[in-house]
Formats: sequence, C-alpha cells, structure tokens
Amino acid sequence: METRGATPRTRSDLSLRHLEAELMRVDVLLHRAVLRWQQAGQDPNDVFRGQYVSDGEANALLERPFGVSWGQTVALKPEEKQAYTNALGQVDRLVQSTVEAARQEGHPLRLERLAATFDLDRFDLDTLLICLAPTLDLRYERIYGYLQDDVTRKRPSVNLMLELLCLPGANRLTMLPRFAAGAPLFKYRILECVSEPGQNQPPLLSQTLRVDETIVAWLLGEYHPSTDLGPRVTLLWPQESETDRLLATGRCDALLNGPGAAWPVIVFYGPDRAAQKATARLLAVQVERPLLTIDLTAISQAERPLFHVVRLALRDARLIDALLFLPGWDACLSKRGAPSPNLLAELCTHPGPVVVAGRKSWQAEGVERERPLYWVNFPIPSFTRRVALWQHFLTEEEMAGLDMTILAGQFTLTTGQIRDVVASARDIASQRGDSLTDHDLFAAARIHSSARLAALAGKIEPRYTWTDIVLPQDQLTMLREVVDTVRGQALVLGEWGVGQKLASNSGITILFAGPPGTGKTMAAEVMAAELELDLYKIDLSTIVSKYIGETEKNLERIFSEAEHSSAILFFDEADALFGKRSEVRDSHDRYANIEISYLLQRMEAYDGVTILATNLRANLDEAFTRRLQFAVDFPFPEEEYRLRIWRTLFPTGVPRAPDLNFEAMAQRFKLAGGNIRNIIVSAAYLAAADGGEVTMKHLLHGTRRELQKMGRLIPEGLERGLAD
Repeated sequence: METRGATPRTRSDLSLRHLEAELMRVDVLLHRAVLRWQQAGQDPNDVFRGQYVSDGEANALLERPFGVSWGQTVALKPEEKQAYTNALGQVDRLVQSTVEAARQEGHPLRLERLAATFDLDRFDLDTLLICLAPTLDLRYERIYGYLQDDVTRKRPSVNLMLELLCLPGANRLTMLPRFAAGAPLFKYRILECVSEPGQNQPPLLSQTLRVDETIVAWLLGEYHPSTDLGPRVTLLWPQESETDRLLATGRCDALLNGPGAAWPVIVFYGPDRAAQKATARLLAVQVERPLLTIDLTAISQAERPLFHVVRLALRDARLIDALLFLPGWDACLSKRGAPSPNLLAELCTHPGPVVVAGRKSWQAEGVERERPLYWVNFPIPSFTRRVALWQHFLTEEEMAGLDMTILAGQFTLTTGQIRDVVASARDIASQRGDSLTDHDLFAAARIHSSARLAALAGKIEPRYTWTDIVLPQDQLTMLREVVDTVRGQALVLGEWGVGQKLASNSGITILFAGPPGTGKTMAAEVMAAELELDLYKIDLSTIVSKYIGETEKNLERIFSEAEHSSAILFFDEADALFGKRSEVRDSHDRYANIEISYLLQRMEAYDGVTILATNLRANLDEAFTRRLQFAVDFPFPEEEYRLRIWRTLFPTGVPRAPDLNFEAMAQRFKLAGGNIRNIIVSAAYLAAADGGEVTMKHLLHGTRRELQKMGRLIPEGLERGLAD
C-alpha cells in the first residue's frame, strides 16, 4: 500500500482535540450508568457475578418492566441528575470551543466531516464514540465488561448502546433500526459486528460492535485501507507529467468539459491499460484530488465478494475526498456482460468522481439512475500514435539509426507494451554489454506481444532465410510481396486511408497449397525471420472436434490469446477443416460450414498474418479462396529444383566424401524437400556412427529408410547402382 500526503495533519491537529473532547461525553454516560448499577444493588466485589443467576435475580428480572435495564430500575437523586446534566453541558461547551477554533483556522474536523459525509446524527456519533473508546484506552474494556455483567465482553453490545443512550421502554425499540445493515453506520461499514468467543449468530441485542480499522486510523489522521480491498491499493497525490499528458491524448479535457455540472460515472474500456491509468492520474491532477486506485482483478482472484469491496472502496473515496479509480472492472461483469443492478446502483449513488476501467464495453441495465455514464474508449494506439510512443520512450541516442515506422507498423502494441518492450530491450543490450539495437527491440517486442499464445500453439524458431528456400521465381516473388504488404500495412491502410474505403479488414490471410514436404513450413519460417515476428504453428487436425460448437471454442481461445500479438499464425493440416463444401445433407455438414465461416471471419479480423497450409488445394472451393488475400502454390520439385535442394540443405560443416553425387540423387529419386532433409539427417548419423564422412552409401541407406517410411517401393539394387 502506498500513501503519500493523503490526509495531512496540522501542527496542532484540532481534529484530535475535538475527538478527545467528544470522548468526554462517553465518560459522563458511563459514569452515570455505573452509578445506577451500583444503586440498583449490583455488588462490584462479587467474584461470581455474571457467572450464575440467583433466585432473587430471576425474580427481579421477571418483575422488571419491558425495555428497562437493571440500572434503569432506580432513579437518580435530583442533585445527581443535575450534576450529570452540568457535566454534559461542560463537555458540549468544550466541544463547541474546539469547533470554533477549527473554523477560525480553516481546519476541517475529521469527526465532523465523517458525520456530514455519511449522514450521521448525534445518536450515531455517540454510538461511534462509545465503540471507539476501548480502541484508544483499554480501561473501557473492563467498564464495558462490568456494565454487561460479563468480564469477557470487552466491547459494547447493541443492548449496552441502548442502555447508555435511550430512555427506558418503547424508546429503545424506535432506535433498534439504527443497528440494521442498511443504517448509515453499517451500510458504510463505519461500525461492524464481531463475534465474541462462543457466540454463533447471536440476536441483534447481543451483537458486539467495533469501529472499522480504516475509520479509526482516519480519525487519528492516517489512511490505512482495509485488507478486504486486496493487495493492490494505492493512494497518492499525482503530479502532472509529460508522459501522462502524452498518454491521455486530450481525453481529460473532454472529460472535464463534457459531463456537465454533475459528475458522471466515467467508464474506461479498451486494451490500452497504461493509457487508462495515465488519464486517471491526469484527471486527479486537474480536479485537485488524491487518486485512490484499487485493482479489482487482484481482489477477484482472492475470491472476495466484489459488491462489498466496491461499496467499501466508494466509502473510502468519500472519506478521503479522492478520485476513485477501479481498474479490472471486467471482473464485475456477469456472463451477460453487464454489472449487477445492485453494483451499478452503488456507483450511481456515489457523489464524487469515480472511474471504472476494463477491456470490455458493457451495457447499464436493471436500475433507474439519474447519474449518467460517460464512456471513453482506449483502443490499440494508431500507427501514428505508436510512432510517437516509440519516440517518447526511447532516447535520442537510442533512436539514432532506427526506423520507428517499421516497429510501429509490424507490432500493434499497447502503450504499456511499448514501454515494457523498451525496458526489456535495454536489459538485453545491457546484458550483452552493448548499445541498444533494432534487433533488441524486435526480440523484446516478440516476447511481450505473444507470451500468452505459447500455451495454445507451438512456437517455431525460424531457422531459414531466403537463401535456404528453393522455389520457382514466381512463388519467391509472391512471398516477398507478402512481406512487403506486412511492412506497408500501417502506411497504406492507415495514413493513406485505403482501409477506410477499399479494405474492410486489416488481417493478411494467405494460403499455402502443395504436397507434403514442398516447403510450406520453411516459407513461413523465412517470412517470420525476415519480418522478425514470432511464428506459431497450430495443427488444425487437433483443433477440429466432432462435438458441435467445440471447434469454434478452440479457435476462439487461440485467436483471443493471439489478439494484438502481431505473431504469424500458421494453421497446418487445413484439410481437416476445409474440405470441398457441397450440399448440406445433415446437421454435421451444416455445422462444418459454420466452422469454416467462423475461422475465415476470425482470420480476417485478426490484426496480423494468418497462413493456411493444405496438401489438396483442389478440395477448396472458390468462395473460400476468394476471401484470402494471397494464395501461393508449392509445386512438387522438378529435377532442377531437387538438385538445388540437395545442395542447399546439406550443411557445410558436415564432412563429406568427394564423390557425393547430388545430381544422380536428384535425377533418380523424385522426393520433396522434406524427404531430402530427412535423408541428409539420417546419413549424417550413419556417418557419425561409422566414424567418418558422409558417403553415397550413407545417402542411399538413408533414402531406403525414407522410402520405407513413405510406403513406396524400393528400387532393385538401390545401393549397388549409385554407390559404386
């Protein structure tokens, strides 16, 4: 918990003098009650008093009128009664003199502020003071035990309150509602009921009362939030900063000029949490109030009742006259996407400024309200904003030689993510002992943008570059066009305005079609390496479910976690989902088409690159391929390309015999690049086992094993023909 200057105290602190004077009233009331008990026949020296009920006491209880306590069975002498009246008058004069002194000094008194803020009258204040006394002076514990005929009862009960503050008889009944849950003292948890040892749901009169610890601390001049508000509570007087002004981007001016005279409930929504926090800080500066921040996400994870937590937070905001900021508001939304009517009513009855913040937009339903809601959207920053944010968080020295437009274009990051990426990139550079580079920023951006996706998809570390991939020139040109499209997306769709009229979706969707092993995965790795983006592979055969609706749920989880990650999503085995769409014959055909439509919709909405890999393009109909931005065919390699694949894939560090005949291998065996790769790996292990270099014998043996694995016929005399 952080507190800085939240409740400043003056040198004389008239609030404490005022509280001390008010507590003198409690002394007078207790002195009168003790005298009555003694005059009624209670023996203070009886060591067994309160531990048994004698016959005489039982008879006296039956004869006592309704609503009359033991001490009220006797009347004070006139001179005694006058003495107590004079004492109370003296206390009132002392209290009034303190109040006047505080007004002359312009010093608000905390007890008076508490009463005014929560509509407490004299009876409520006396109840509060009686409960407060044993917290400040332990002698009151023994006095309360004496008056309650039980030395273990060290705090006042509801019954003792009525005895001290009410006339006997029906007057007690009229004051009982003051101790109900909806009464001001309990609604705002100024007082709370606590259990005494051995008590289990006692009746109202027997309930024990104490002052909430936050209220006690505040009356003494400090603010200490309740542990019920969770571990992430901060209270501070924010100072206006250049960073907050940049992140708020004029939203505070709109807030201050737009709502009108009465404060609305201000609702922040959207993914940019850092900008939300900056706007809340700047708003607190401009309205000249401290900012009380309570993270509801941390509280919900601790399984505390959120309604009571929010009510307690609203109480504290009123107590310290703070702007209340509640990030993590999504935790308060039901499955229907709205807060409960009771919770919304609490917000709308709060008289001061309150800001709730979350990712989701929601509807206010189920409650009549006079207080308006004021909505403020915090989307992912635009391309221009991202450029400005990169420039803000980086120093001029760090930006030298860096192109901020590339970073801003390839990573659709929030304000907080950009800030964190810069910090992580500095860590990387510092550990290396060098200055920060663009590669450090790209590496850090990949880490921060797609960390949550790794739990649902397999991350592929790119191993290949353009020199490793062997394809016809037209296919290579098309892959480079895809890379250029990704890099220019922010410029074309954003600054040039193409996205407003001609391109409804920002996602880049690509089809890779070709037989197994023809380089589809390698091409995805090459693109990821060139763009310095993360690459995640999703096997659609494991996503598709035979149960209706489960496939969509699985896809939704992936796209939700990938949202704003900027990662390339590579969907392999697309044939498991995208078969030839024909006439609907049964419910499964109908839902299969729904699954296809859903995936296409999510791909188009995804703010990044999605690649679908299929072995059978003929199974995809025109309606499907028309919705894809690029379609790249990966043909089975002819002899010319097979030779290039053999030469490209064979590592330079592997010892080889001088008579390795890649030309003969390419001519004789019609294999795809994936098969050739497997053969080279197998041959390398065989050569290592023989303790020598890779020979044609090793290549041919590896080829035999690969053909066996593929289920293909092995030519007669395979090794004899080429190994000689």
